[in-house]
Amino acid sequence: MNLFATIVLAFSMSADAFAAALGKGSTLDRPRLGEALRVGLVFGAVEAITPVIGWAGGLAASTYIAAIDHWIAFALLAGIGGKTILDAIRLPREGAKPARHSLGLLLITAVGTSLDAMAVGVTLAFLAANIMVTAFAIGSATFVMTTIGIILGRVIGEKLGRIAEALGGAGLILIGTRILIEHTFFGS
Repeated sequence: MNLFATIVLAFSMSADAFAAALGKGSTLDRPRLGEALRVGLVFGAVEAITPVIGWAGGLAASTYIAAIDHWIAFALLAGIGGKTILDAIRLPREGAKPARHSLGLLLITAVGTSLDAMAVGVTLAFLAANIMVTAFAIGSATFVMTTIGIILGRVIGEKLGRIAEALGGAGLILIGTRILIEHTFFGS
C-alpha cells in the first residue's frame, strides 16, 4: 500500500471517531485542551491496536484464501464504507449525553468506533501491508481528529460529524475499488 492510500485509510478510519468526538465535545462547557488530548489519546491508542488484532487474524488465514483476497478486501472495505455512509445519513442518535467523560465511557466508545479498523486489519494482512506503519498512521490520524473534534464539538456539533463520517465511508469504498481493479486487471 502506498503512502497516499495509507493516509486516506488513516483519515477514513478516524472519521467515525471524529464524529463521536464532535458529539462528545458538544456536551462539554468549553472543553479544555487537556480533556481533548485525553480523549484523543484514548481513541488513537484503541484505533491503532484494533487493526493489528485484525491483521494477526487475517495473516493466519491468508494462505488459505490468497486467490480471492482482493475480493475479500473489496467486500470488507465496501461493506464498512457503506455502513459508515448509512450511519451518517440516519436520523440523529437518541440518548442522554454525558456531562463529563469517564475513562470507561471513552474506552467503550473508542472500541465501538474502531471495530471497522479491526476488519480493515484483516484486509491489510491479505495485502501484505506494513501493519506497524499503517496502525501508527491510523492511531495518529485518530488522535489528531478526535482532539480537534472535542474542541470543535461545542461549536459545530453533530451535523459536520455526519458529513465527515460519510466522506470516510466513501474513502473506504474507493480504496476497496482500487484494490479490486488493480488485482483483477493489472495482476498486482
